[in-house]
Amino acid sequence: MKKVLLASACLFALAAPASAADLAARPYTKAPVAVASVYNWTGFYLGIVGGGAWENGSGDPKMKGGFVGGTAGYNWQTGNVVFGIEADGSWADVSASVTGATVVPGFGVATATASSKTDAMGTVRGRIGWAVNNVLFYGTGGYAWIDNKITLSALGLSVSDSKFHSGWTVGAGVEAFFAPQWSVKGEYLYRSLGGETYFSGALPTGTLNFHTVQVGVNYHFGGPVVAKY
Repeated sequence: MKKVLLASACLFALAAPASAADLAARPYTKAPVAVASVYNWTGFYLGIVGGGAWENGSGDPKMKGGFVGGTAGYNWQTGNVVFGIEADGSWADVSASVTGATVVPGFGVATATASSKTDAMGTVRGRIGWAVNNVLFYGTGGYAWIDNKITLSALGLSVSDSKFHSGWTVGAGVEAFFAPQWSVKGEYLYRSLGGETYFSGALPTGTLNFHTVQVGVNYHFGGPVVAKY
């Protein structure tokens, strides 16, 4: 019996290493590579924009108010540099009025009110900026316009005249993607509009200068996000 047990122990000792060698090695699984999103700003976009405007000047009252409208543009990106062209148009309520005494021929002294209101405004601008992945810092400048109306009221009567003012604008802003095809932007523009003459030459105006601060949301067509492994 001792011989049988001894032989069995020897056989088990010889077989154990062989059995361990026959076990399959655990497969090696490589960790997945992280995916980074690289934003390419090239492409066409549409959006909405709104903000506030106030007249730059030394006298009072100054025109001020708000506006809301739409935006369309196109970007080209090369490296980190982004070139673009953008146009916007807005409905506006930017106004001021003054009331005082005036002499009305054939009547005498009467209370009169003069008001000026910009009810539409827009720009056509170039943009150039520096993209840091999904964030774009840019400067901008180009053509600006407003549609303005002056109203004179006295003795229960009112007369109005509207003029189209053209000029230039310059400013800067920052825009950032918050979703694959959506971006949000904040922008400051200084707008300088040339003077016009109202009421058939009776009332000339000087240059109208405005500060404007606006925010907007844009939808970019074509999917500007590229997956990089």
